[in-house]
Amino acid sequence: MAIVAGALAVGMTALVVDTPALFLGTGLAVAVALCFLLSWWGFRLAGLHRAKSGAVVSSSVIAVAITALAAATILRPFPAQPESAVPASVQYWDLPTGSRIAYVHTPAAAGHPPNPPVVFVHGGPGTPGEGIPVGGGELAAQGFDVYAYDQVGAGRSTRLGDVTEYTVGRQVADLDAIRQQLGAEQLVLVGRSWGGSLTAQYIAAHPDRVAKAVFVAPGAIWPKAFPAGVGEPWHDMDPAQQARYDELMDSPRVLVQSLLMGLNPNAAHAFVPDAEADSWMHEVALTGRDGTSCSHQVTTPPHNNPQGFYVNQMTTADFDSVPDPRPTLATARVPVLVMAAQCDFLRWPVTREYRDVFPDAMLVDIHGAGHGVSADQPEIYTRLLESFLGDRPLPLPAYTAQDPPPGRWTR
Repeated sequence: MAIVAGALAVGMTALVVDTPALFLGTGLAVAVALCFLLSWWGFRLAGLHRAKSGAVVSSSVIAVAITALAAATILRPFPAQPESAVPASVQYWDLPTGSRIAYVHTPAAAGHPPNPPVVFVHGGPGTPGEGIPVGGGELAAQGFDVYAYDQVGAGRSTRLGDVTEYTVGRQVADLDAIRQQLGAEQLVLVGRSWGGSLTAQYIAAHPDRVAKAVFVAPGAIWPKAFPAGVGEPWHDMDPAQQARYDELMDSPRVLVQSLLMGLNPNAAHAFVPDAEADSWMHEVALTGRDGTSCSHQVTTPPHNNPQGFYVNQMTTADFDSVPDPRPTLATARVPVLVMAAQCDFLRWPVTREYRDVFPDAMLVDIHGAGHGVSADQPEIYTRLLESFLGDRPLPLPAYTAQDPPPGRWTR
């Protein structure tokens, strides 16, 4: 009874207080106080002469036991990734939105007519890349200024003190502030996975600010359109990967953090800080990497640009509440290329919807590629980018059927 009452006290206090010492201390105090009262009452009913002394001893033992158990479980932090040196190529924008955004840039080769800048929009939310993505160098050689940035809350960009500020709207505002920072009337956006979802949201908000858009194995345009889910990479794990995944997900500290996220996300943030949470997310992502390719093998090593746990959790939650952008997108006259991947873990209707919603869209099916299209098929991926942005015929035919392409993975 004392432990249950203490847990309830932790939750009720965490609703209004972000400081772990306060909400955890309140829970311990309630548990010990109730234990003392119940012990005193029980010892008096049993006729013991020193009921109060016995209650003090029993409640002290409980206090020590709870503290020791907490220290060994929920208070034991997950090891943070070692800090790595920031590459010399990384630069920063200080945006009027309050975000300090890390980015890399490859300038356009001389001798070409001016083109809108190309901005690569990474996935996740909260899963940045490292350096200029595949195809960026070739686009720069064709006369495009190429940028790749870490979204707020991820990579080397700002971590927000109030995690409830991680919203889809904030990401859209940051992207438009980047456009203004570049002094560009329009952008070319290349969105991968969640980056595709964000690109669609940006087009819905600013349809006249996008010259062209490329969606690479994109996430959902609107998640409520897929109540059964869009798909996930944690399939076909080997026993060792499954054991590691279960270990990470079943950690008592993670379970407490998850409960706090439902009560007060800022209390969870104070309990498990960014560096620790980001490192945990990195380890979870590693368990699913093999499931994102056709071969179930990943040849590219993980990089050191940190992931963002809280931007992932809060933006994903906010994404479930945004209005349906599809009616607006159906009127957006933005040329669109959709790259579908044969072995993508995202379900086929999620990808196909981009072709069906945008009025000026073409979808191509890339065989031998999983969710990481540019890693699995870098040559055809780069040729598609160059051809589409260079207004040349694509190296693959358009796929126009409603049914999945032959050989497409189904979940």
